[in-house]
Amino acid sequence: MTGLFGQPDPQYIGKRSAAAVETGPPRDDVVQVAVERGVDLVDGLSYLEPPGQRLAVGVRVQVPLGRKDKPTRGVVVARGCEGPAPKRLKAVLRVEPGPGLPEELVELGRWLARYYACPLGVAISAMLPAAVKQGTGGTLRRWVRLAAAREADDSGSLPRRSAQQQKLIEAAGSGDWVELAVLLDRAGVKTAGPAQKLIDNGVLQAEDRPTVRSRLVTDAAAQAERQPAIPVDKLTPGQRQAIERMTGDDAQGFGVHLLHGVTGSGKTEVYLRLIEHALSCRADGGSSDGRLDGAEHPSGGALVLVPEIALTPQTVARFVGRFDRVAVLHSGLSAAQRHAEWRRIHAGEVEIVIGARSAVFAPLPDLRLIVVDEEHDGSYKQDQAPRYHGRDVAIRRAQRLGVPIVLGSATPSLESWARSQTDRSTLHTLPERPSGWKLPKVELVDLAQERRERRGVHMVSRRLERRLREAFAADKQAVLLLNRRGFASYLACPSHACGWQLRCDHCDAAMVFHRDRKVPSGGTARCHHCDARRLVPALCPLCSRRPVLLGEGVQRVEQELETKFPGVATLRMDADTMRRAEDYRRTLDAFGRGEARILLGTQMIAKGLDYPGVSVVGVISADTALQVPDFRSAERTFQLIAQVVGRAGRGHTAGVAVVQTYHPQDPTVGLAAAQDYPAFAERELVSRRRAGLPPAGRMARVVCRHVDEDKASAMAADIAEVCRAVDAQRGLSVEVAGPAPCVLGRVSDHFRFEVRLLAAGGPEAAARLQALLADLRGRVKLVSDAGTAIDVDPVSLM
Repeated sequence: MTGLFGQPDPQYIGKRSAAAVETGPPRDDVVQVAVERGVDLVDGLSYLEPPGQRLAVGVRVQVPLGRKDKPTRGVVVARGCEGPAPKRLKAVLRVEPGPGLPEELVELGRWLARYYACPLGVAISAMLPAAVKQGTGGTLRRWVRLAAAREADDSGSLPRRSAQQQKLIEAAGSGDWVELAVLLDRAGVKTAGPAQKLIDNGVLQAEDRPTVRSRLVTDAAAQAERQPAIPVDKLTPGQRQAIERMTGDDAQGFGVHLLHGVTGSGKTEVYLRLIEHALSCRADGGSSDGRLDGAEHPSGGALVLVPEIALTPQTVARFVGRFDRVAVLHSGLSAAQRHAEWRRIHAGEVEIVIGARSAVFAPLPDLRLIVVDEEHDGSYKQDQAPRYHGRDVAIRRAQRLGVPIVLGSATPSLESWARSQTDRSTLHTLPERPSGWKLPKVELVDLAQERRERRGVHMVSRRLERRLREAFAADKQAVLLLNRRGFASYLACPSHACGWQLRCDHCDAAMVFHRDRKVPSGGTARCHHCDARRLVPALCPLCSRRPVLLGEGVQRVEQELETKFPGVATLRMDADTMRRAEDYRRTLDAFGRGEARILLGTQMIAKGLDYPGVSVVGVISADTALQVPDFRSAERTFQLIAQVVGRAGRGHTAGVAVVQTYHPQDPTVGLAAAQDYPAFAERELVSRRRAGLPPAGRMARVVCRHVDEDKASAMAADIAEVCRAVDAQRGLSVEVAGPAPCVLGRVSDHFRFEVRLLAAGGPEAAARLQALLADLRGRVKLVSDAGTAIDVDPVSLM
């Protein structure tokens, strides 16, 4: 067994259940079940199969757990047990209705639990949508097919058939299972009585199956017209070369392909071509290398991951315009819709699955290609156990299946870029946009100088204001980015001597002012960490002065736009306005139809959106992430600026981007404005190597939280002590830093302390880090997400 990117998986200690104390002879009626509850087990618990049943791996079951034998859901992860089975075993209570997990995903779940240091049951449970486990939207429906008893019927030994019964038999002539309601409609029979008589006589065989009925409405997909492939001679040289290299004989089987292209360079067209190739190879057969096995494959296809729900409508429309059987999986669907789509995928009724992070677990029966679009995006990282990264899980899944995976981005993560500079992945570049499209001209505005030369508070600089007026005069549109919600970042006393600031009572954070005309004070103060809300005090509680609003937010920019551009429609996209998938679709559709001139928003508008009418992009503040105390702050700043700048000039009209910053001389800002990713990556990687930080090494965090500050600190100190002892004993060369308060020391009344683990070196660093975490779990009781949380390969240190 190998780990992520080929390194060996470490061996580690697993806890054993109390039932394993007394053992007997080997038995073949024992199964291992991973229970959903957070029991920190590496392997499943042993149970007896129900009498007369043989359970396959992946079947969902209910089992008794604990002294009170509380019924608990779980999944069968293995049959039998190593060595003699325990003498006293409890039996599986029942088998859950509906499909289970494919064995391929069960094995992926085992890796997930080991790599991300979480209980096996938690990892397996994360693969199944809650709607599937709960059967949301499901009903029992009768399915029928012709039975062998028809021969006896033909011989005349059974009662004479009516005309309606004969129609039913002829309609069921294929012998395949068909839903009874569909068969009745096909035969033109209005009641089920004739069919029931055929069932009673043994002519039809019947089965009651759980079925999900939910109409999935995706307007972007429903309105998509069939789009032919772009002629080969219209592809850019970079597109042609990338497609040829990734479909050639040398690209067969597993391989990680990084597709790095400037914004608007046509990465989606490359994805579409690669999927067409994968599906055609599947139909035609091929080699036995794990990708094309020469057999007929009636189902399967490609998995396409996108980071933001906002990107899904446009992406779905592109794929539905080219392919017939497409399924969608993301959190914006209703529970019944998720259940229905998951079942369609499991049954092999679709060729392509498009979805956000959790879609990496889509149960496609015959997966041939995986695409991870905008692979750098932080939303691919799960923020609760199991804290997996969707991109890295996708790589592992592709590796297990022996299929290629394509990672696409204009601003790749430094981890992916560093791998592409070695033999662990292949780099493909798209250095230019399609013919007639030009990268936007970028203009930097020094906000410090702007403030000196201009009286008052202005979110929109004079340069950006002028560019917007020019765009509106030419009947063009604009996209404006400010990655801060609300109206003002904080409320404070105007007296410097006082120093009062409105802070959250439950977190070590300032409260953000959100404008709300329905409130007498004009708005409310909110905490963006625990969502606490309170009315704004009329006076400073210390010196009785009236508080002032400081800092910037998208609502403040929206108000200024209303003043400077009266009558110009603006659409705002942030977490406060986009609450459902329908909100994203409606807003983007309206902007695409030209109903608004300005699209204003946070980071969700910075990537993936493609509107030819956009000629101006404005970055209100390029510095929002630059000063965050996190070693990835420069990388995130570059990605955000470069991505949003690329929204302009996606047609035959050249675009312009205005980037406002207090640090115009900062190399990160300058390189992002110039769209020079290779230069930025080279500079940043040198800095990371000097510090031994990812991707030059591998990192994990163990965060301890408790309502008592001393107890939280003591927990972290114990973990740090054990980690140092394990490292010294085993010679793993893992640096243990801490314990120390987290950057955000208190959240939701819980104090937070962390221990950072850093293993310097190449691919083997992950194995050493995993070995330490495994040993730690064997020595210390770690109940993830209760008092402790283990985060392997963290993307944020906040």
